[in-house]
Amino acid sequence: MAAGTALGACAFLPRGTVAAAPQANSAMFNSLLDESLSASPQLATIFGLDTGERVRLKHRLDDRGPSNRLSMYGSFHKMAPKPAAAATPPDPRGRQWLETARWFADTARDMAAIENLTVSSVTYPLPYALTQLTGAYVEVPDMLATQHSIADATDCEAYIDRLSALAAAIDQDTEMSRMQAAAGIVPPDFICDRTTSQLDDLAKDRGAASGLVQALATRASAANIRGEWARRAVALVDGPIQAALMRQQAHMRSLRSQAVESAGIGTRPQDGAFYEMALRFHLTTGTSSAEVHRIGLEQVAAVQAEAGALMDKLGIAAGPTVARMNALAKDPAQLFPNTDAGRETLLAFVRERTEDMRRRLPAAFAHLPRTLMEVRRVPVAIQLGSPFAYSSAGSMDGTRPGITWLNLTTTADWPKWQLPTLAYHEGLPGHHLQGSLSSEETEIPAVFNIFPPNAYNEGWGLYAEQLADELGVYDDMPLGRLGKLQASLFRACRLVVDTGIHVQGWSRESAIAYLIQEGGVASEMARRETERYVSWPGQACSYKMGYLEIMRQREATRVRTR
Repeated sequence: MAAGTALGACAFLPRGTVAAAPQANSAMFNSLLDESLSASPQLATIFGLDTGERVRLKHRLDDRGPSNRLSMYGSFHKMAPKPAAAATPPDPRGRQWLETARWFADTARDMAAIENLTVSSVTYPLPYALTQLTGAYVEVPDMLATQHSIADATDCEAYIDRLSALAAAIDQDTEMSRMQAAAGIVPPDFICDRTTSQLDDLAKDRGAASGLVQALATRASAANIRGEWARRAVALVDGPIQAALMRQQAHMRSLRSQAVESAGIGTRPQDGAFYEMALRFHLTTGTSSAEVHRIGLEQVAAVQAEAGALMDKLGIAAGPTVARMNALAKDPAQLFPNTDAGRETLLAFVRERTEDMRRRLPAAFAHLPRTLMEVRRVPVAIQLGSPFAYSSAGSMDGTRPGITWLNLTTTADWPKWQLPTLAYHEGLPGHHLQGSLSSEETEIPAVFNIFPPNAYNEGWGLYAEQLADELGVYDDMPLGRLGKLQASLFRACRLVVDTGIHVQGWSRESAIAYLIQEGGVASEMARRETERYVSWPGQACSYKMGYLEIMRQREATRVRTR
């Protein structure tokens, strides 16, 4: 997944095939970009757009107050009349850009109509201001450590300015959560518990050894940038930031007393309106929740049948499909030691598969990205609440690498036969290739590089898994193809579980059990994934639904060109 950042553009197009944005609409697209980045300076940093005339944005954090609750989408809401009134360009690409701007304007209108909805730097509409996945307390440290560049003293001062603003951002989240609670919108009790646990861990991360301090001090030292950066950062981390975290902890503990066990947004005010809006946002197609649930059940049955046939062919002991996959996932021969050394070996394996894919890419792509990619472990401080894997974008100028993050809370989540598919989904030819090529294509209006429709974005990740198979990556590792099918089954289960939680009233326990029993998902991963779906309604449906649409269009193109 591309969590915490948007990767890609509205359409995947080889370099040199995109017509320049029509002159009549270029000014509008530029204004939308400027307004969006002003509303979300963190987004500017994520994409490396906080330089030159926008360097002031590097000193700021997002305003998380009620007046900016739509964040980057506020620009489309405010400027909606302009795309609506713009003349339709004669060229196909120009029409596509204008239609996309109109779609985002309509979507922003739908968001604005739902009171207490918020948007954070993950770029998703959210029902809760504070969860294990969202809030300044979890988003800002990650952004500062991995995406705020440090090249000179000015960058260090910008980092300090952002640290100075972090306490206020945390307090804004606390106040927004308090306002939501007054309207009856409270996260489930288990989300409150997970969030409080992470806040506790961050509050303990103090002094010169804290992650927020080290992310500045070590890079400043490596770049030989003189200054009392560590001392200044410690004063902020141990002073106002610590105090704001303590206030947020107290709020979450108070909120816990109001929380209920019910997992779905369907039990909260504006329930149905929020979820159907979230599905429209993530899928773009208008497919109803009932149809998504039905498709999910069909896909689960189809992929289980295919996986069962493959295991029969590979001679894996007879029995129910998922039971055999679960047994294989626990096979000691397929597991890395649950030690620091074992985790390093696991990361090295993923990097090796990534490099193998890099050598194969010219067979499928005429142009390859110049932006580099790294594979890293999710920071320990946030791993209990984080997704099991995700990508963060490199800068749009290619100077800062993209990153594939793996949650290594336990290596039991990652049997060896499942890892190649992860590498292809998150890295190459997945999110990193797709996002980097789109970002490096200068003729695409830049505003659409930071606002990709999620179904295309995540659908491409699943398409990349299939493309990798077509490039022969499993010829030397037949079990890897089973890993691809297990991943496909997992995404099909998501359709069932996400709609089950938010529309059909499934409990957290029922959702976890379904992922384990029907998807062959490890228990801890099933727990983290379920809690993610609770906090990010609708997002999990974008993967399989986007993939199915990409495959439909690919087949239609083949038919037309025969």
